Amino acid sequence: MIRSLLLAIALAGGTADARDAALPNASVPAMDLQRYSGEWHEIARLPMFFQRNCVANITATYTLRADGLVGVRNACDDKDGGRMLSEGTARPVAGHPGRLQVRFAPDWLAWAPMAWADYWVVDLDPDYRWAVVGGPSRKYLWILSRTPSMDRAQYDGIRARAARRGYPVGELVLPRGTLD
Repeated sequence: MIRSLLLAIALAGGTADARDAALPNASVPAMDLQRYSGEWHEIARLPMFFQRNCVANITATYTLRADGLVGVRNACDDKDGGRMLSEGTARPVAGHPGRLQVRFAPDWLAWAPMAWADYWVVDLDPDYRWAVVGGPSRKYLWILSRTPSMDRAQYDGIRARAARRGYPVGELVLPRGTLD
């Protein structure tokens, strides 16, 4: 009887749907920084202190620089109707095409390790129409799109994969007008 019960449990465990399997929280193994450059629209994010006043039209623009670094320009409409801007710099991580380190601190602090934050592209559309950015801590997450809004079914699939990577997707903030 016990042997039959154990066999039934083992078989039931083996039939789990692949959609429920955990995914590694790792950066994508290949990414063309030239194709990744340009403007992205935020579709959703985990709450971040520095974005607490951003409510709509949230963008991140990446520009390749001649020195091998990447210019970063974040912008959003705030809750008072104004436009907020923040400029920073990103540097590629050697041996990890889907990873950058980003800083918004002044240039004179670039030497300090704590000035740089991990920026991992953990999911990326083959045609670079959308991207998901996270990091090793899973404390931040951004779902980005080349267009200002995204189809709900597409978003749900991306969100489900982020959950399988261990991100707390129940806390995602969706700015106004980002889902069709």
